[in-house]
Amino acid sequence: MARITTSTKHSIIKTTLCLLPPLLLAAVYLHFQTQLSIFSPACRCASQPAAVDVDRLRASVTFLPLKDTRQGAETWFISTLNATSEPEGEARNLVFPSPASAGRLLCLSAPSRRDGARNAYALAWRDALPRGAALLRGLAFVSETAYDHTNIWHGLTALVPFASWHERSGCRSRARPPARWALFHHGEVRTEMSPWLAALAEATTGAAVAIETFDDPKPLCFEEAVVFRANVAGMNKKRMLRAADFMRCKARAYCGVDASRAGGDNPSALRVTLLLRTGARAFKDEAAVTRVFEKECKRVAGCAVAAAHANNLTFCEQVRLLSETDVLISAHGAQMTNLLFMDRDSSVMEFYPLGWKQRAGGGQYVFRWMADWAGMRHEGSWWEPVGEPCPNNPDILDCWKSRQIGHNETYFAEWGARVFAAAKERKARSAGERQGPATSASGGVACCELVIKQTSR
Repeated sequence: MARITTSTKHSIIKTTLCLLPPLLLAAVYLHFQTQLSIFSPACRCASQPAAVDVDRLRASVTFLPLKDTRQGAETWFISTLNATSEPEGEARNLVFPSPASAGRLLCLSAPSRRDGARNAYALAWRDALPRGAALLRGLAFVSETAYDHTNIWHGLTALVPFASWHERSGCRSRARPPARWALFHHGEVRTEMSPWLAALAEATTGAAVAIETFDDPKPLCFEEAVVFRANVAGMNKKRMLRAADFMRCKARAYCGVDASRAGGDNPSALRVTLLLRTGARAFKDEAAVTRVFEKECKRVAGCAVAAAHANNLTFCEQVRLLSETDVLISAHGAQMTNLLFMDRDSSVMEFYPLGWKQRAGGGQYVFRWMADWAGMRHEGSWWEPVGEPCPNNPDILDCWKSRQIGHNETYFAEWGARVFAAAKERKARSAGERQGPATSASGGVACCELVIKQTSR
């Protein structure tokens, strides 16, 4: 009996040893299949935590006031993030998504056009947007300004940093142009842009301006966005000059202007333009003013005077006229913004009604500043010294802001003679050598590359 038992045990052990490898292989296979099932979308128990995570991320999105009244004017718009200047000397901006936003998109809920504190912003991950939010494809330019996008001068100061950003980030990399613009004033929605400015923006970026109206109450989230909330704040002169060159070049290409051929066979010809106004701040006797400068121009070889009213010209007609101008003569006003299209080192002469020098403050010097950062020469100003006094009221709209301007024939003649002679000398000296930002009508890409090479020197 003992022999039978021992033999049976030996048989069991032998059988077990034979079956052990297949059993171990089966165990490994079952374990592998179990691990795979954890990641399978068919596994109901595994898909549940992923859904919970997305819901938690969506629930964590917090909308904050777009205008934070506890902050200063330069930081109350999207106040929880610090704007940066990259590279150094550029206007401060915010980019979404970016490391600063932890890869999150910018979402805006902006139903109010009267109170920026009622509008709101939030940051959200693309896969966990706020409930009901719409994702807008493409790049959005978001502009917050303390001024007005319908005013040509103020609108230009809002456009310049975008142009500079596009030149660095868009032109060279062939990135997409902006798909939309979101405009704000103190956090309040704005839906209009000056037609002149919109044309310049289209010329600069290669895309027609499409302004978000935020009529839909649901939040809008931007696939990509760049935000400038203080216009050109932080932008140094070198960067502004580069942006002006780029915008001038692109506008000329957009309008088919070949400024390199202006002057015909005489590259040292002096081209003088009187850009006139109608109504507010117009010359009282523009014919007399024109005669004074025409007389002085005749004393200079190759000098010619053109007179035009800006309100009678299309955008491209203004680009063409100013591209062929060496000396601009004009009353203070929005039409002077066209000086952007003149060649570098051109001259500007500016005129004001009575009262501006005494009561207009620093704002009357905006075109002096613009001439400086656009590479022009501001040759001085003339303030009307004669006229009825204004009442003692600090409101500039009451009496004198829109007055018309007289003239002083002797002063204008002497001033014009000095400016024309100096401008003529500069042109004669640089004839055949100057390589400014003029371009042919052949297109924007070559023009863009030309500007980059020139302004990088």
